[in-house]
Amino acid sequence: MPRPRLLRNVYLTPGVTYFKPAGVRMIDLEEVVLTVDEFEAIRLKDAEGMNEVDAAKKMKISQPTFNRMINQARKKLAEALVNGKAIKIEGGNFRFVGRHRRGW
Repeated sequence: MPRPRLLRNVYLTPGVTYFKPAGVRMIDLEEVVLTVDEFEAIRLKDAEGMNEVDAAKKMKISQPTFNRMINQARKKLAEALVNGKAIKIEGGNFRFVGRHRRGW
């Protein structure tokens, strides 16, 4: 039996939860799902410029777990960009400990 996953701290909810390529009808799109905790990892590391150790501490996870999460999130984003897929942000294993953005 696997260990239960610990909840990851998320400090900012995404203001927009769906991105799609321009000029492509929704019915014709495939989606890539980015979890809210993966969104938070991208935000902390890439948008805020935090190092992995500090970002992992902030999310209350280990640095190796953070590294796996950020790599998985980047792979999903690359797949969406390269293959023209929509990006949907939902789900994950997290708890909000910060502020909510309008619209979510």
